[in-house]
This record gives sequence, structure tokens and C-alpha cells, in this order.
Amino acid sequence: MPIKLNGATSGSVELDVPAAVGSDLQLTLPTTAGTLDRLERAGNILQVVQSAYTGTATTNQQSFQNTGLEVSITPSSTSSKILLVTTFFFGQNRSPIMTQNNMKVFTIYRDAINIAPGNQFLQHQDQDSANINWQEQTSDCAITYLDTPSTTSATTYRLKMQTDASEVTLHFNRRAHAGGSNPGCAVMVAMEVAG
Repeated sequence: MPIKLNGATSGSVELDVPAAVGSDLQLTLPTTAGTLDRLERAGNILQVVQSAYTGTATTNQQSFQNTGLEVSITPSSTSSKILLVTTFFFGQNRSPIMTQNNMKVFTIYRDAINIAPGNQFLQHQDQDSANINWQEQTSDCAITYLDTPSTTSATTYRLKMQTDASEVTLHFNRRAHAGGSNPGCAVMVAMEVAG
């Protein structure tokens, strides 16, 4: 039978019993005054998915290539947003060896769509110097973005990279020198936010 909660002065709320109960259900009320939240309230986190990538990838292409870092999530509502948090690092080298002064670019694709408002999320340009061994240098990066996929289908987000000159090679999740020993751990987190 349903439970009826009467208001202090007027009105009431009924808690109905599910049509089928497989086991005992328990509702725990807070011990202090407050408001019971609804899971679907706008701004609530509905689910969190994380992907940790310890592989490596290289490219010297001037079009976006996969890094190998990706995460898949299935939104529960078309009104949900997906908050993406991505951290990673990369190394680089240039042949012939000379000053760098080239642009490295990273972006995130939702399936086949580049979701960056300006076609890219992160640009990295080096100091123009002949006195730095760029093969020994690494750069730490982070991207945070709130996406609106408007779907309840499984959705995959991929981090992609490119350079602006074929002489420069990007080494994702590793340094360029010494054969890329000691790869890192790149991480992408996708959080479904109620819309």
C-alpha cells in the first residue's frame, strides 16, 4: 500500500509501491533538515566513465590522426551534456635537426565530428632556439570541455593530433629521445551531466 505524507498545513505526497518488488527496498531520509534531490535534476552527475591509455603514437601529418586515447559513454537522455576532462603529454623531434618553431595541435572528436568550436582545443608552439634539444623535452597538456551530443546512443570521444610541418614528428604519451622509453598514462574522463 502507498505511503501518504501530509503537509504541515495542507497538501500531501504519496509514495507508491512498485508493481513488482524483487527484494526489500529501503528509503533513508537525512537526519537533518534539507531537500531530497532528484537524480535527473539539471547539473547532477549521472555517470562517470574513465579511460587510461599507456600506449604511444607518432605522426608528422598535417591532418588529425588518432592518438589512441578514447572513451565511450552512452547518455541516458538526449538532454544530457558530457563533461570531458583529458590530461596527456607528448614529445617531439625535427629532422633535419634545427630550431623548432612549429605548431602542434590537439582536438577531440565525437565519433566522426570534431567538436572543438575553433577546430582545435590546444595549440603548442616552441621557443625558436637552436640551443635546446627538443628530443629531450616533453609538454604536459589538459583539455576540459562540456559537449552536447543530443543522443542516447553509445558515443566515443577520441583525442587527435597533427603538426603543421612534415619535418616535425609528434610522439604522443612519450618523449622523442631514446626510443620513447617510459611511456606515460594519458587519461580521458567523460561525465554525463543532467540537462
